[in-house]
Amino acid sequence: MAAWTPESWRSKPIVQVPDYPSAKVLEDVETKLATFPPLVFAGEARELRKSLAQVALGEGFLLQGGDCAESFLEHRADNIRDFFRVFLQMAVVLTYAGGSPVVKVGRIAGQFAKPRSSPMEKKGDVELPSYRGDIINGSEFTPEARIPDPNRQIEAYRQSAATLNLIRAFATGGYADLERVHQWNMGFVKDSPQGHRYQQLADQITQTMGFMRACGITSENTPQLRTTSFYTSHEALLLGFEQALTRRDSTSGDYYATSGHMIWIGDRTRQPDHAHVEYARGIKNPLGLKCGPSLEPDGLLKLLDALDPKNEPGRMTLICRFGFDKADKHLPKLIRAVKKAGRHVVWSCDPMHGNTISAVNGYKTRPFDRILKEVETFFDVHRAEGTHAGGIHVEMTGQNVTECTGGATAISETDLMDRYHTHCDPRLNADQSLELAFLVAERMKLEREARGTPVPAAAASA
Repeated sequence: MAAWTPESWRSKPIVQVPDYPSAKVLEDVETKLATFPPLVFAGEARELRKSLAQVALGEGFLLQGGDCAESFLEHRADNIRDFFRVFLQMAVVLTYAGGSPVVKVGRIAGQFAKPRSSPMEKKGDVELPSYRGDIINGSEFTPEARIPDPNRQIEAYRQSAATLNLIRAFATGGYADLERVHQWNMGFVKDSPQGHRYQQLADQITQTMGFMRACGITSENTPQLRTTSFYTSHEALLLGFEQALTRRDSTSGDYYATSGHMIWIGDRTRQPDHAHVEYARGIKNPLGLKCGPSLEPDGLLKLLDALDPKNEPGRMTLICRFGFDKADKHLPKLIRAVKKAGRHVVWSCDPMHGNTISAVNGYKTRPFDRILKEVETFFDVHRAEGTHAGGIHVEMTGQNVTECTGGATAISETDLMDRYHTHCDPRLNADQSLELAFLVAERMKLEREARGTPVPAAAASA
């Protein structure tokens, strides 16, 4: 392939990019961003890649989730804290029941840009450019707000830096203490209409924590119980922003995107001869690739050849987003092609994007039963193919929103208007997120038992 540089993507065709009014203002912003410190560091990205390599080999599970699109207006410490809390709760449930490490990757501190199915949005007789995320334009339905503004990239950088600062403090400062996180789960079990379903697992975790304390193993003398590794990710959609934050690692000489630990290419921008694939192939971060119904096996293998020519475990995560009624048709043929080619990848399930519908009252929503069905199909297909169901990728929030219908709290279509706060796509709320984690944990436990992998005794009896 042709030689790669951080700017070689500019010579390729590109889609899903905004039409900025001033090329000069855009260039000035990108030049300024290039002088800013990195948001993440090459060594951190390498650590994530090592952890994902274990997942690719069947010895771990990837939990990736967060907001559909981060908002400037909702950038508050309590929102970040509430997301982090629910995310850790999910990880504890998956770790315990699955009996294997959980790699924690948030859609946060950089998830500001969104691809759109149409460049225009219409309300009544008024048609305006689509909202593409706060890093590009505003969500308000006015001509002024929808004009792409390059200076929003500066604000996105600053918000990402502040978010990362707080998350790092949470991850290492005692907030992630394992016993504390487990105690938060107790509130969910007590308040959930299906709490009895989870009580046994919660009781087993409590007994295990008590046994560890009796043996003298506490968070005070065992740092692994008090701190956690947490990584960030986002879709690399705005390539000028990504290029400005691309840095050459002084120890290895390799290039890294320092906007986030992991970036992914979306289902709408994965054309092998286009700009997004060109940019991603040259950086050494772990990469995600969204795989939708239009992706055929030959096309996937061609993308893997471009993005991961050395077939390195931990490099590629295939994020499958087909829809609950299409996964059993499309997923098996992709798995068989990748398996036959001897590719080392992480298989992850995105049960959100293929299950979006319009409710009768006009709200966009995602039924929880369809989300769960796609996850179940994901595990069923991998069991049938003899491969490892390696992760889930969800749009979620720590807030008590009403955006996805169903779940244990039985949100109905008429409930959607109560707390529908998303600027883009509907998200699982805190209870639905944790409920999904318990249900996935049950499947993880079954998969380990089917492979003959030992499961902790307490988890096996849960």
